[in-house]
Amino acid sequence: MAETIGFIGLGIMGRPMARNLLKAGHSLLVHSRSRAPVDEIVKAGAKAAGSPKEVAAQCDVLITMLPNSPEVEQVALGPNGIIEGARRGLIFVDMSTISPLVSKKVGEALAAKGVAMLDAPVSGGEKGAIDGALSIMVGGDKAVFEKVLPIFQAMGKTITLLGPLGSGGFTKLANQIIVAVNLTALGEALTLAKKAGLDGDLTLTALAGGLAGSKCLEKKRPNYLSGTYKPGFRIDLHYKDLGLIMESARELGVPLPTTAVVQELFSALRVKGDGGLDHSGVITLLEALAGARE
Repeated sequence: MAETIGFIGLGIMGRPMARNLLKAGHSLLVHSRSRAPVDEIVKAGAKAAGSPKEVAAQCDVLITMLPNSPEVEQVALGPNGIIEGARRGLIFVDMSTISPLVSKKVGEALAAKGVAMLDAPVSGGEKGAIDGALSIMVGGDKAVFEKVLPIFQAMGKTITLLGPLGSGGFTKLANQIIVAVNLTALGEALTLAKKAGLDGDLTLTALAGGLAGSKCLEKKRPNYLSGTYKPGFRIDLHYKDLGLIMESARELGVPLPTTAVVQELFSALRVKGDGGLDHSGVITLLEALAGARE
């Protein structure tokens, strides 16, 4: 496999993903907008680069984990970007959650330089990134996917090739619909239970044992029991994803009425200044509407 992996974007998800690559024995070259996380990963064994161009010139596989479509497009195609440093044969893997339409645009531009691209967004939140247990949803060429598979295996457990470039992104958007709607439904259900005087712990146990059980309930149970919503995945980021979902839905002619309502609830949370809460914190708005927020 590749002698050196480049990694750009060392945020909440990127840092533990990079650490897991180092733990798996990969040689890592990193770059990020902020210096502190770069220094942290360098102390763990990586080397630092001064720009995306510099990273691209020194690696065989380059991974990005960035906030949104504009950042990926800038890092890939902008001044001092990947496209300026890329050698023919480089594999570019974008693991950010962005517009699949932008993924295709970037992929086409890089292909002209002899660079193959996979879009490979992830699900599992910060804990999944730390544990190396992410679900990785991949779009791109099968032969390229097979070359990168050992790298994916250092970061995730469920790794699925879904089709051509952009397929990973569309699958991640579908995932984010389910998660946002599920967390909102949990918020409504638990607010109803609270107003009815039910014990929260027992209610969650009962719900988990039936058809209402879900990964969202399982993973977010500690948040609901403590009433604290320290982010594993912030409302701000999920709101960004909901925007990508609605944009793609309009392009494809797919009505998403339930998702639209959830998007407005997440918007209201951001207006209240609660965009930094974990996305399970949508319950706080529902409790406030019901007069059940302590």
